[in-house]
Amino acid sequence: MHLFVDISSHGFGHLAITAPVLNALGESQPDLRLTIRSGLPADKLRERLNAPFELIAAASDFGFAMLDATRINHAFSATAYRAAHSNWERRVHGEADFLTRLAPDLVLTSVSYLPLAGAAMAGIPSVSLCSLNWADLFHHFFGQERWAAAIHADMLAAYRSAKAFLRITPGMAMPTLNNLHPIGAIAARGRRRDLGRHGERAVLIAMGGIAHRLPVENWPRLPGIRWLVGADWQCRHPDAIAFESFGLGFTDLLCSVDAIITKPGYGTFTEAACNGTPVLYQRRDNWPEQECLIEWLQHNAKCHEIRADDLISGNVHEKLQDLWRKEAPALPESTGIQEASAIIGRLLKQKPAVIF
Repeated sequence: MHLFVDISSHGFGHLAITAPVLNALGESQPDLRLTIRSGLPADKLRERLNAPFELIAAASDFGFAMLDATRINHAFSATAYRAAHSNWERRVHGEADFLTRLAPDLVLTSVSYLPLAGAAMAGIPSVSLCSLNWADLFHHFFGQERWAAAIHADMLAAYRSAKAFLRITPGMAMPTLNNLHPIGAIAARGRRRDLGRHGERAVLIAMGGIAHRLPVENWPRLPGIRWLVGADWQCRHPDAIAFESFGLGFTDLLCSVDAIITKPGYGTFTEAACNGTPVLYQRRDNWPEQECLIEWLQHNAKCHEIRADDLISGNVHEKLQDLWRKEAPALPESTGIQEASAIIGRLLKQKPAVIF
């Protein structure tokens, strides 16, 4: 059986969603041939994926152009979408030709829509897996523009052509999709590791896979707290250390720290909750998906919102202390992994049309 998977490189969240499902699928289907197309670095894919795969290093979508991890570049995104759909039919034909040559039994996306349109034209079944879709977000940002209606129609037609859109929990409502199939949460589980320097609390600062640097070197020193930041920040704060120095995958690192400072994103939120890690989060600027993520996190984890200006000044001590004083809720279940794996497995085997 041959599964083609297209994983968006708009941050690392789509990989965090897809990888646990592919790992479960690989365990249940040992003869699975896996081809992955993604613009994410190969080492990030291998960090999350256990099953062997063939990599096509390319991106079929861009989601939105970002100014940083919390703000989109509206003008650049609008231009990119108009360019992408100015020759939409030719792009779909090209995708259909590519998929015909590759000859997968099933196409899975998280959450590009071009492969769904190409699969429909090529007569290959497809399915999508995510907490959001680009059509709803596109309509949110550009729905009032005169040029947007035709593009939105192309996007919806592509998503509706899939056998199912597996909407994970938490996720946006997606009322415009007639093939919606809600499933449970998806989150990888980590192993808590000893980070050394006992008696100190480690706080991971990770704003997702999109560049967003905080001026940690200007933050005041807080006794008993050290900051884990990316090595590329080259941070000179005396209590900061590069998280790469521990040699851990992200989920194990997240499971091992005492808190994370981040922005609303599916993978980080669900993995923090399911691994019992407290969360300080800065809201994103007018990002509609975040409301369902925040509501879910508030019921399933120790969390607090923090303002952007507090992250600039380093005014985080009271928020962290209050966070650590909170009572921890029960760890949520990640039932979506097995649910998605079972549905995709049945589609791969080309069982009768009724798959649920």
